[in-house]
Amino acid sequence: MPRIIDVIDFLDQTGTEVAHREPQSGPGDFRLGSQVIVRESQRAVFFRDGKAMDVLGPGRHTLSTGNIPILAGLIGLATSGKTPFQAEVVFVNMQEFIDQKWGTPSAIMYEDPEIGTSFISANGVYSYQVNDPALFINKIVAQQASVTTKKMADYLRNNVIQHFSDLLGELAMQRSSVFYLTGQISELSAATKAKVANGFESLGLRVGDFYVRTVTPDERTRQSMDANRDVRALGRGMTPQAAVLYNQIQAGQAMKAAAENPSGMAGIGTGIAGGMAMGNIMQQSMQQPQVLGQQPPAQQPPAQSSGGSINLDQVKQAIDNLDLRFSMGEIDQPTYNRLIQKWQDKLKELGG
Repeated sequence: MPRIIDVIDFLDQTGTEVAHREPQSGPGDFRLGSQVIVRESQRAVFFRDGKAMDVLGPGRHTLSTGNIPILAGLIGLATSGKTPFQAEVVFVNMQEFIDQKWGTPSAIMYEDPEIGTSFISANGVYSYQVNDPALFINKIVAQQASVTTKKMADYLRNNVIQHFSDLLGELAMQRSSVFYLTGQISELSAATKAKVANGFESLGLRVGDFYVRTVTPDERTRQSMDANRDVRALGRGMTPQAAVLYNQIQAGQAMKAAAENPSGMAGIGTGIAGGMAMGNIMQQSMQQPQVLGQQPPAQQPPAQSSGGSINLDQVKQAIDNLDLRFSMGEIDQPTYNRLIQKWQDKLKELGG
């Protein structure tokens, strides 16, 4: 004769079980008068023939047609409920599961409007809890005996990464720069959370805290960002001829690096193209007024040496401009050190 289950409950001492089925092997033998004990942090979903009959809140529940009226139509009452019936209970942990980590397994391609094709990685943490026990069981638990946070981790992580990637695609369409991604972490966290929340809701979950901790460009992207910062730091302080010289220096450095590292030849085009793009930005910035509504004073273009190349006087002028901008606090020490070295190298090359 099958064993009659008179009391059914579940205590998770690990704190990692999101859902737990009793009996774990499948439906067990219940009868009217059996009790289900649900703790404060739990909800229990009562199943009969694979169908959710009711969601039980905290407390002691006696299985009766009064407590669960739908049982009246499922159990032969001719025997006063003494005949056992097959049923099962899934306990759902309603606590908030914190410190859940996520991160991109590889760099994500991002089309930046200023520096071109870029690659970035990101990571962060979030928390979640079950919001709709019945929906969560139907979507995630199904026929499993238990579901732990470890089982949930990969599934939810992939969900987060997918929504984060979708957000990057939207930002790229809006022509947002990588500088925005690395400098506006709070805004990026809020935008990602909004997307993740919709996906989690469809699973019967609610997102709690959600944070993007870091957005990290790969090495090539970082170098392009540094070069872009250099150009913006120099801004209007350089003449168009100095911008051209900057192009030449950047392209020359890319050629030198590729020659020293044959395996890096594939990146030489990026280096040269990046230098040309930086020069364009510099020239555009020099066409803007220094003060809103006020045009900068006209400057006589410095004389060029034969063949149109940059001469010694022009390099000295570029160094003077850099010194001036640094003294006025318009560029920081690391940027000044990096740029002054390039100009001084060029000065030595020209015999200055």
